[in-house]
Amino acid sequence: MKDGRPASGQMFSVATSGGGSRAALAAAAAILIMLAALPAFAARNLIQDLIFLFYMLALAQCWNLLAGFSGLISVGQQAFVGLGGYMLFALTLFAGLDPLLAIPLAGVVCATFALPTALIVFRLRGAYFAIGTWVVAEVYRLVFAQFKGLGGGTGTSLAPSVTSTVFGIEWVKALFDVRTPAARDIISYWGALVLMAGTLVFVYAVLRSRRGLALGAIRDQEAAAAGLGVDIYRTKRAVYVAAAAMTGMIGALIYLQKARISPDAAFSVLDWTAYVIFIVVIGGIGTMEGPVIGAIIFYLLQRYLADFGAWYLILLGTLAIAVMLFAPRGLWGFVAERFRVTLFPTRRRLVIGADEVKGG
Repeated sequence: MKDGRPASGQMFSVATSGGGSRAALAAAAAILIMLAALPAFAARNLIQDLIFLFYMLALAQCWNLLAGFSGLISVGQQAFVGLGGYMLFALTLFAGLDPLLAIPLAGVVCATFALPTALIVFRLRGAYFAIGTWVVAEVYRLVFAQFKGLGGGTGTSLAPSVTSTVFGIEWVKALFDVRTPAARDIISYWGALVLMAGTLVFVYAVLRSRRGLALGAIRDQEAAAAGLGVDIYRTKRAVYVAAAAMTGMIGALIYLQKARISPDAAFSVLDWTAYVIFIVVIGGIGTMEGPVIGAIIFYLLQRYLADFGAWYLILLGTLAIAVMLFAPRGLWGFVAERFRVTLFPTRRRLVIGADEVKGG
């Protein structure tokens, strides 16, 4: 290579794999198998805690796909959490569907609603886009508060005839020798594990694809990406709809496990967006590893400090400010930069012969 240019006839390629990525994949598969078998010997309290950890991690990955990799800073993802939860209730109470079947259908409904929503919010830019997504979520909350069949403003609960007849619940009761509530928690646990793993795989696959490269270009410089032939609107719309579908399925699972829903809870900006943003920011926005670290830290903080009331929220805010000041790229970003480690490699690197030029 001479003056930064490859010599005539010299071979070059673009690579995305990183050192240790295959070992990380093998370790992830082993952890996934262990987690799937965990209900055989874990206490019910641990199962419930892990359900919470799994769905918060999945929500964080969805938001990170929008904000960290696409530049779409949304504070209205609670719209699709609530919509997914309400679709689960509607499909099970009114259509008589099995809750496990209602979960993917709730995702389809959320994707359908995301299309007209995108037509509205994509007319806005920057802070106006963020505010617009929050306003849309508030509109959803107010609309669902008017449906008396779903409890109106006070909400409603799933009937025992629904929660006790989830597909596979009798098999789980016999296999683990547990009662119906514990069996339902185990099924919810497996569902949360599948959604969490599926979200990770989906986001990773998108980021490794040509569409992921287009998203990075849009995030870094939208005008330049358009000049290179990237269809800005179609790419943004596709990722927004996909994130809505995944968020909707997660919301449906959350409210299957809770078995009760209300507009204020389902469309809570604090529970389903503010906490998710906290997870991504402290872990490392724009990385796949960051939300994993952030979700674990958030779970531990809530598990052991939530009883302190207002002091708990003060601590969360203090931690977020400290991370932004001393580790602007998040905790994982700090570790990755210092020790040059990547578990989910998504950045492209130009390889020229035996040399390697790092890229974005």
